[in-house]
Amino acid sequence: MTDKIHDLGAGFWNIRGTFRLGGVLNIGTQCSLVKLASGRFIFLDSYELTGDVRAEIMALTNNGQDVEAVLNVHPFHTVHCAQMAKDFPQATFYGSSRHHKKIPEIQWADDLVESDAVAKRYPELKFSMSEGIHYISPNEMIHAGSLLIFHPASKSLHVDDTFMSPPTKLLEAVLPELLLHPTTKKALKDESDAGKQYCDWATNLAQEWREVRNFCAAHSYLVKFKEGEFEKALLKAIHKARPKLENA
Repeated sequence: MTDKIHDLGAGFWNIRGTFRLGGVLNIGTQCSLVKLASGRFIFLDSYELTGDVRAEIMALTNNGQDVEAVLNVHPFHTVHCAQMAKDFPQATFYGSSRHHKKIPEIQWADDLVESDAVAKRYPELKFSMSEGIHYISPNEMIHAGSLLIFHPASKSLHVDDTFMSPPTKLLEAVLPELLLHPTTKKALKDESDAGKQYCDWATNLAQEWREVRNFCAAHSYLVKFKEGEFEKALLKAIHKARPKLENA
């Protein structure tokens, strides 16, 4: 898997990166670049940019000087944050409370990435926090919760872990599939209706963000949906999982 940048139009670029599990198996990772109405840019997630991808990003952003912020939306995606802070020292870095604790050498913004203050700062984007499951699980191996970001202008959804696509492009002629993160059940909060909260949240999201065409997930590939397909795929995944999650 080679690092690659995808121009998804309307000022949204998705960068497919490399992340090796145990230093061997490449499960991939991502970050996205968004051009704001002001003409400046923000990143969604951190990634160490190299080679042609780095050159293209620097050309787009006035050698990085026009990058105003980096929004680190997944509490457990921390590997590349320090390097990103070195590459874009003038940018404001937003993260979860876990980011603050794991990488204290970065001068993090006081506003947490999931705060209303950050969402209001970037009206070009729509934000949604996963409900019914832990955003920052006390179990370090459970990564199902995250902050999801939708860019309506390009119809692109940036999501880490919470929703996934199958790891290989099989049967592309049929409806593309979405999967829930395999640790979703273990990520449920200790509340009697946590499973219902999660399923209802995801169902509402499928309907509210039904315009999604570009599905950018961290550890899979870029999925292109046709009109109506994203909503159908997510509703199908939730319908299948609801009995298990609600009875957990």
